[in-house]
Amino acid sequence: MANPLAIRPTGTLDFLSLGALVHRLDPGIMPFRKAQHCDIHVSGGEFNVAANLSDCFRLKTGVASAMVDYPVGDLIAERVRAMGVTPFYKKFKHDGVRGPNMATVYSDRGQGVRGPVVFYNRSNEAAAQLKAGDFNWAEIFGGGVRWFHSGGIFAALSDTTGELIVEAMQAAKAAGAVTSFDLNYRQKLWDIWGGQTKALNVLGRIVEHVDVLVGNEEDLQKGLGIEGQDVESKGKLDPSAFYAVIDKAVKKFPKVKAVATTLREVHSTNRHTWGAVAWIKGQTYQSPMCELDVVDRVGGGDGYAAGFIYGLLTGASEQESVNLGWAHGALLTTFPGDTSMATVEQVRAFAQGGSARIQR
Repeated sequence: MANPLAIRPTGTLDFLSLGALVHRLDPGIMPFRKAQHCDIHVSGGEFNVAANLSDCFRLKTGVASAMVDYPVGDLIAERVRAMGVTPFYKKFKHDGVRGPNMATVYSDRGQGVRGPVVFYNRSNEAAAQLKAGDFNWAEIFGGGVRWFHSGGIFAALSDTTGELIVEAMQAAKAAGAVTSFDLNYRQKLWDIWGGQTKALNVLGRIVEHVDVLVGNEEDLQKGLGIEGQDVESKGKLDPSAFYAVIDKAVKKFPKVKAVATTLREVHSTNRHTWGAVAWIKGQTYQSPMCELDVVDRVGGGDGYAAGFIYGLLTGASEQESVNLGWAHGALLTTFPGDTSMATVEQVRAFAQGGSARIQR
């Protein structure tokens, strides 16, 4: 099925994402309450895909986001530049005391039988203040954007961010871009201002404009209000529950052309079995399975999305695209941080059945 999504062949940008930029404080295997020092990773579910596609896969990418004029903002902006991503910022002034702020994520990686722990400070977050009308989409899409992406975490931040995503999706479709959306359903974020009822309303209006959905069966059930079997009732590596929910999702949202997700069985914090699947215009594709020795699991799903989108953007077959996403997501878990340190050559080798033998 050549170019099943009718992706435009050229554009000033191969890929543009819209979402919140955050910084993650990571004390490694130390629990945060015992931490004495931290590494700082720049992240954001939507940004991660753009960063991976730029740094690893060497595509031209951009991110539309909020930026605050204080040292934390400067640090984040520097990392965005370092990943080769073109920024489109709505800028905010910091009052020196209360913000607005760039969100902070706190995490420790866990080890063995001790699971990772993640918590947030999104108080007075600049990205939550973003609203329709803040970006000149006609100008941004004017040079041609091949693929536009956003996600459910950004949609959940406030009553204005979902409206901004809808506006951007409409502009993207009008400009001929393929659109994708990672459901990333986060109950805690939605509960602050309306719960699942609000989520179903906002996400449903976004998905009306989406070509490619990213999300597992739980995301599809909770984010789109689709009936399905108990998400725990089948093995984590069995895609049948995912396929069953997809059939219902595409009946409800017939404009969706593809749905993709990862399969992950967590044996311990550092040992996972890893796979990936996609449904594309009625056909299903499944990656190989592999055992992962995990350094840092954060960002693995964004890693899969990036490799899958790279395959589709570069004319790979659907099966190759799934395998590239699976391989990149696997490699991403071997690095600290949320974004890729792999090269496209490493990804291609692993996708084709490579191994961890030493490269001399």
